[in-house]
Amino acid sequence: MELKVLTGSDTEMLTIKFTEVFTAEPWFDDWSDTDQLKAYIADLTMQSNSLTLGYMDGDELTAAAMGRIKHWYTGTEYCVDEFFVTKKYQNRGVGSAFLKEIRKYLSCNGITHIFLQTDRTVPAYGFYLKNGFEEMEDIVSFAIETESRDEQ
Repeated sequence: MELKVLTGSDTEMLTIKFTEVFTAEPWFDDWSDTDQLKAYIADLTMQSNSLTLGYMDGDELTAAAMGRIKHWYTGTEYCVDEFFVTKKYQNRGVGSAFLKEIRKYLSCNGITHIFLQTDRTVPAYGFYLKNGFEEMEDIVSFAIETESRDEQ
C-alpha cells in the first residue's frame, strides 16, 4: 500500500468512500443532502491549508485522512477532521499502517503534531489510544446551535 496526497481529481472517489463509511454503523450519519456533502468535502479538501491523504492499494482508496495544516506556537500541526478506513480493510491493520505512514510524511514536511477529536463511544477512540494518541484532559469541546429565525 502507498500513501498519496489526494487532490481535486480524487474528490469523487473520496466522496464515495467517505459516504460508504460514515452512513454505516456505528456512525449512521445522514449524508442524503448531496449539496451539503459536496460542500463539506470541498471545505475539507479544497482550502489553501487543506491536506488530504489517502492510503492506496493500487487504484483503490483503502483509507483517508482529511484535515488542514495549522501553524501554532508549539509547531505546525495537522488537524484531522475526518479519518476513515473503508469497511473492506477494517480490522486488518490498515489504519495503523496508514497512521504510521502519515506520521512519516508529516515529519518529513516539518509538521510536528497531529490533532484530532472523536467520540469516546465509537471504536475510533480505542483505535487512537492503541496507536499512541494521548487524550488531552485540559481541552474541552463546546457547541451551541445558532438562533433560529423565529428567535431573531
